[in-house]
Amino acid sequence: MATLQNHHKKALFALLVLVGIAALIFYWRVGSETNPGDYQVKKGNYRLEDGQYGEAVKEFSLALEKNPDHIYAHLGLAITYMQMERYGEAEAEFNTTIELAPEMAAAYADRGILYDRTEQYQLALSDYKKALTLDSEILEGPGWLWRFMRNVDKKPPAIADRAAYLEAELQKSPDERLLNVPEKDQEQRMYKIEE
Repeated sequence: MATLQNHHKKALFALLVLVGIAALIFYWRVGSETNPGDYQVKKGNYRLEDGQYGEAVKEFSLALEKNPDHIYAHLGLAITYMQMERYGEAEAEFNTTIELAPEMAAAYADRGILYDRTEQYQLALSDYKKALTLDSEILEGPGWLWRFMRNVDKKPPAIADRAAYLEAELQKSPDERLLNVPEKDQEQRMYKIEE
């Protein structure tokens, strides 16, 4: 009889632990959302960082179903499309982000990277300058902690560096310009804003 009571106590304890874990997961998923779609944006950002672009598109799209004006979902979707080389869709999402949040420096910086990759250098330079005007600190490139967490030895080029380089090259005659160096250009990092 005592063994049966111990078994019931253990089962009850296990059930309470499971209910507690489920409550924490529910709170983390639902209770931590300030705006509808925040949870999907967080998941989309994880997928994007892991290079799981198809999954990232799904998460950002789910966020936009819940909240069509979610600026971080539009920004995440734009960056994901750019990484997938779906440049037309990326540009449309960057434009939407900028329409919804015209003071978001990261959106201009990332759209500048898109224009840079598609060899629209004047547009890239214009967006880089706009981004730097809006927020010079955030666009100086990643700090040591970001690099440490991602095991990156060398600091990637900052928007300010790229803007200065483009401006100098665009001053030269067309036959003297060196506007892209693919292996260097791929080092440029995207800018996201974590809420």
